[in-house]
Amino acid sequence: MTRWTPDPSFYPSPREAAQAPAEKLAYVAAFDRAAARPDALAVLDTDPDSPEYGRVVGWTDLPHTGDELHHFGWNACSSALCPTAPHPHVERRYLIVPGLRSSRVHVYDTKPDPRAPKLVKVIEPGELAERAGYSRPHTVHCGPDGIYLSALGGAGDADGPGGIAILDHTTFDVRGAWEADRGPQHLAYDFWWHLNHDVLVTSEWGTPSMIEDGIVGELLLGRRYGHAIHFWDLAKRRHVQRVDLGDAYQMPLELRPAHDPTQTYGFVGVVISVEDLSASIWLWHRDGEAWAVTKVIDIPAEPADAADLPDLLKPFGAVPPLVTDIDLSVDDRFLYVSCWGIGELRQYDVSDPFHPVLTGSVRLGGIVRRTPHPGFPDEPLAGGPQMVEISRDGRRVYVSNSLYGSWDDQFYPDGVGAWLAKLDVDTEAGGLTPDARFFPRGEEFRGLRVHQTRLQGGDASSDSYCFP
Repeated sequence: MTRWTPDPSFYPSPREAAQAPAEKLAYVAAFDRAAARPDALAVLDTDPDSPEYGRVVGWTDLPHTGDELHHFGWNACSSALCPTAPHPHVERRYLIVPGLRSSRVHVYDTKPDPRAPKLVKVIEPGELAERAGYSRPHTVHCGPDGIYLSALGGAGDADGPGGIAILDHTTFDVRGAWEADRGPQHLAYDFWWHLNHDVLVTSEWGTPSMIEDGIVGELLLGRRYGHAIHFWDLAKRRHVQRVDLGDAYQMPLELRPAHDPTQTYGFVGVVISVEDLSASIWLWHRDGEAWAVTKVIDIPAEPADAADLPDLLKPFGAVPPLVTDIDLSVDDRFLYVSCWGIGELRQYDVSDPFHPVLTGSVRLGGIVRRTPHPGFPDEPLAGGPQMVEISRDGRRVYVSNSLYGSWDDQFYPDGVGAWLAKLDVDTEAGGLTPDARFFPRGEEFRGLRVHQTRLQGGDASSDSYCFP
């Protein structure tokens, strides 16, 4: 695993990372909703000069059934070059792949054959529970001192609290829980940091019982899902401040801090307001010695005929945008917002983070619209842009269409299908254009649904930097 020189995919600054070579492959988490077949890692060819461009060129089945792959990440990234805890001789070669339902964590080696990742270790649920006190692993980030893994549930029969476990960089053993003092934090979801400022940020979704069988209307209308974000002392592993967005704003999920390590702001997407079904984007930032969170984008619900809506939405006569992922380009200029309910990917210029400007939009799928891909205009699409990943140079955006098995079934009861689209970006003026040549879908994914994408060599949501 060690190298004499740093991995060439590591960059000390986002400015240098934006000059990195284009990805040739993409890794995609694919899962079987019925849990009758193993989930898989699908490998896509992303080289436009390849005869297999846009096709599935590799497939690796997991060893068990019922994992429900969701989020996954690299074992190491540019944070290894940070001066506070340098590990310059690790390699970006292993994918850390949690099963959200099974609580297993799989480690796959991509180096021997990048198109056929090889399983080298499985962390069983018992090890995660015994050593860290957690279950239902969710998000992976490579830190300068270890691999950070968030989890939604507690150990054994405990529904919570969720939190963060640390894995060893070399052995992938579970070291333990990250938190030394969690304060009032109980619900968990995403986490990220401002490394140069010793700040970690976490968001909230719900405990396993609140999310695993679909959204619970009583909990949503009762305002019991997460509605706050938390700030921590990264070095001391202690809770510092809870900022409540207001209990109408349910489920602040993905966190996207500025890549520029001199900055201390970031964006969080809120799935839904229980007052008007809108979605929103909020900006966290310093307010003197404390932290504040300010709403900077509102996305309204769209009126619809109740006959066209799933049962959950019929009483409301509208389609909520359901912002379920956001992503920030490496140069901190464009924020991408996936509106999974209405089937839209939005691009905002956030050069002034307090005043985003809408610069691009593409419609694909949607609960009511079912907008087809322009390359295949006769194929109405279910699902919508959900997980978003951006190339390091900001010129390509990849979106997949499945959210979470039980939630797919609620909002798309006639089937969500499986597709993954690539969009080309005008990095000067802004704007998005679907690539007609790149649209793997349906049986290319062998009947499985697709969720997160990771790009070979790194992407906009995999790396942290300590130099501007």
